[in-house]
Amino acid sequence: MELRTVVFAAAIPALGVGVYGQMTLSQGPAPETLESTERVTYFSGSVTLEDGTAPPDAVRLQRVCNGLARDEGWTDAKGHFWFKIGRNDGGSGTGDATDGTSRSADLEKPLSNAMQYTNPITNELKDCELEAVLAGYRSDRVSLKVDSVGARNLGTMVLHSVSKVSTLTVSATTLLAPANARKAYDKGLEAVHAKKPDAAAADFSKAVQLYPKFAMAWYQLGEIRLARGDLAGAVEAWRESAKADPKYVKPWEKLTAFADQKQDWAESEKDSDAWLQLDSDDFPGAWLFNAIAKAQVGKLDQAEHSAREGLKVDKNQRIPRLSYVLGLILLQKHQLAESAECFRNYLKLAPNAHDAAAVRQQLSEFEKLAATNQTHTP
Repeated sequence: MELRTVVFAAAIPALGVGVYGQMTLSQGPAPETLESTERVTYFSGSVTLEDGTAPPDAVRLQRVCNGLARDEGWTDAKGHFWFKIGRNDGGSGTGDATDGTSRSADLEKPLSNAMQYTNPITNELKDCELEAVLAGYRSDRVSLKVDSVGARNLGTMVLHSVSKVSTLTVSATTLLAPANARKAYDKGLEAVHAKKPDAAAADFSKAVQLYPKFAMAWYQLGEIRLARGDLAGAVEAWRESAKADPKYVKPWEKLTAFADQKQDWAESEKDSDAWLQLDSDDFPGAWLFNAIAKAQVGKLDQAEHSAREGLKVDKNQRIPRLSYVLGLILLQKHQLAESAECFRNYLKLAPNAHDAAAVRQQLSEFEKLAATNQTHTP
């Protein structure tokens, strides 16, 4: 059975949606183009660190309804956010793929305070909360419950550092960058924010020319190249970023994901190993990539170890595919009983996954085989 799998960004910090996408501004709703008042409502607010400063990177906003999570967008460079929830957005995701959207904040645009919404949206959001997601931090959840008033400001959500990841998501080389390189880098971020990718690419290129060890500038240059369709150039920039600061975790995330995407299992194994050497306690997604790569190169015992470690780290069970991949590994090792249990757990966590039907069929075959064996047992 093929071990190739889709690894999703709602569970892996910084994967799947680049910073370029995260920081792209969307316009606030114009009164004349507002959707039906029964179908949509708007939320705004901000995210800060405990000391009141902006987060070191764009922060993913996640709606949690009855224990199931769905991405709603990203903060801008200053930690502000704005997003809308439509009447048909009330359901939760499948658990095996990200929403993939990257709506961003623009608090400069006034929100209409004249909007009304009726029971459909209030019913759908009554048991929903919003949380901010950034590797190495936790945030308190804010209720999304609404009544019949207009757009709602959720206030400030505070991120609390919980692990060493927070020190790995900002490169120490940034502090050593000369003033002219830092100025070019800051201009590049402003260009990203203004949706000017050509200018951003020029500014980030200038920053790394002035200071070749500017790891964060290399990383951002990779994001811009990816957004412009230059995958080879993006990978080259992320390699330079990792070389400039091997303790900067974000390029390893990207390099691992793209090696997996092109099914370069040896490269994915090497990059995910480097990622896990930086922090093996906070990235269950790294263990997932690592398990897949090691299984594909024939290291089944190591693959099983990685999958099991990933399940230990994934305390909130945000990555159902860890159970699925462990089940596939155990299947290849002919450990059918535990393999079946892994598949059952996967279906429990992600009952609407795109491959749920195939997994249920596999479980049915297991049960038939078990029944046959039991019948022939003396």
